[in-house]
Amino acid sequence: MSYVDGCVIAVPTAKREQFIQHAKAAAVVFKEHGALKIVECWGDDVPQGQVTSLPMAVKLKDDETVVFSWILWPSRQVRDAGMRKVMEDPRMKPEVNPMPFDGQRMIYGGFEMILES
Repeated sequence: MSYVDGCVIAVPTAKREQFIQHAKAAAVVFKEHGALKIVECWGDDVPQGQVTSLPMAVKLKDDETVVFSWILWPSRQVRDAGMRKVMEDPRMKPEVNPMPFDGQRMIYGGFEMILES
């Protein structure tokens, strides 16, 4: 069954277009290295919680927006090999495609799909 990498990040709201360009460039690299689909979602209705929430998880600042993203891979094996290649790809170096957000506040993980309908 397919495998998913997911992440939640805080992106400065003023850098929305810069983020889109960064994501488009990165998507090309991920797809070349085996990803099936890349999805980037700009927060529109992301409430602040009392105990837990996406804004709390990424330590969202007033001038930032929560972004939820995922990458669909055919399998964990393809993902592991592809991710190594992505991290080594010169197009992903900060000098070439800088991240327009604080990567230290990114929450991410890999997930085995257990249901797809």
